Amino acid sequence: MTPAELSRTVIGTVRRAVAADELRVAVPDRVVVQRPPRPGCGDYATNVALQLAGPAGRTPRQVAEILSRLLSAEPGIAQVEIAGPGFLNITLDAWAYADVVRQVRAQRGEYGRGEGLTGEAVTVVPADAGAVRGRLVAETVNDLLRAAGAVPGPAEPLSLTEEDRTTQEDLFRRLGPDAARWALLRPPAEDAPRTTAPADAEALLAQRAANPLFRIRYAHARTRALLRNAHDLGVDIESTVDDPYHHPAETELLGLIADFPRVVETAARRRAPDRLARHLERLADAFLRFQDECPALPKGDEKPSAAHAARIRLADATGTVLANGLQLLGITAPERI
Repeated sequence: MTPAELSRTVIGTVRRAVAADELRVAVPDRVVVQRPPRPGCGDYATNVALQLAGPAGRTPRQVAEILSRLLSAEPGIAQVEIAGPGFLNITLDAWAYADVVRQVRAQRGEYGRGEGLTGEAVTVVPADAGAVRGRLVAETVNDLLRAAGAVPGPAEPLSLTEEDRTTQEDLFRRLGPDAARWALLRPPAEDAPRTTAPADAEALLAQRAANPLFRIRYAHARTRALLRNAHDLGVDIESTVDDPYHHPAETELLGLIADFPRVVETAARRRAPDRLARHLERLADAFLRFQDECPALPKGDEKPSAAHAARIRLADATGTVLANGLQLLGITAPERI
C-alpha cells in the first residue's frame, strides 16, 4: 500500500463515517499521509482528524476516535493509534508491504510517475539564462513535472542563489556529467553549489561512503549483484509464495520505496530536485542497512527459502526505484561498480 493508496483509504473511511452519520462534514478531496518524523509512530501518520474537527463541530480527539475505529478494519492496516491532540499513526499489515514490491516490479521504469499534476500547464525557465545551474535545474524540474502528469506551458521564473559563471563545458569536463549534475541539483535553491575548489571536485568524485552520489550508485549496483548471485544460487525470486516483511530494516526500506511517487510529485510541485536527491540518499542508506541486517542469500549449506526470495524481490524493487530516481535527475545508474 503506497501513501497515495492509503490516502484514498482514509478518504473512504471519512466517507463511510459521514454515510453512517457519525460525522457531519464535507468529505475532503485530498488527505495528507506521510512518514512520521521519528521511529515508533507507525508507518504513516495523518492529521485528517485535526483537519475535520472544526467543520464537524467535534474535538480532534473525537474525530480521531471515530476514524481510528473504522480505519482499523480496512484490509492491509494492522493498527491505528491516536497521538497527541488527534494525529492518526497507522501501521500497515506485514503482508501489505508485499504489494508495494509487486507494484514496483510490475511497473519497473514507470514506477514513480503519476497523474497528480495532470491538467496543470507549467514549466520553468532560469532566472539567468546564462547560468549553468539555472538551465540544468529548469530542465530537471520540467522532467519532474512531466513525470507527475503536468504539461509544459507558460514559463515562470526560477529563483536560485547566485553562482559562479563557470562554463558548462568546463564543469562537465572536470567532474563528468553525473557528478556535475549531482553537484548542481543536490543543494537546495537557496544554497550555492560547491564546484570550484579542487577539494570540491575530489569529494564529488570520491569512490567512498562519504560521497552521497557514490552511496546511491553503489547501492543500486549491489541490488543488481544480489539478483545475479540469487540466480546462481537457485533462489526462486518469482515464487508465488510471499514471505511477509517484519524486520525493521525491511519496513523502513519499504516505506521509502512506497513514498517515492509522492516525493517525485512534491519535488515537481516545489520545483525542487534536491528533494528527490535527498530521498535517494535515504533510500540508499536504508538499503545498505537492510543488506547488513537481513541476509538475502543463503549461506554455506543453507537452502534457499521464501524469506530469501522475498528479500531479493525487495532488493530488486529498491534498485528499480534508485534507477528511476537517478534517471529523473539525468544521472546514470551503473549495474556494476
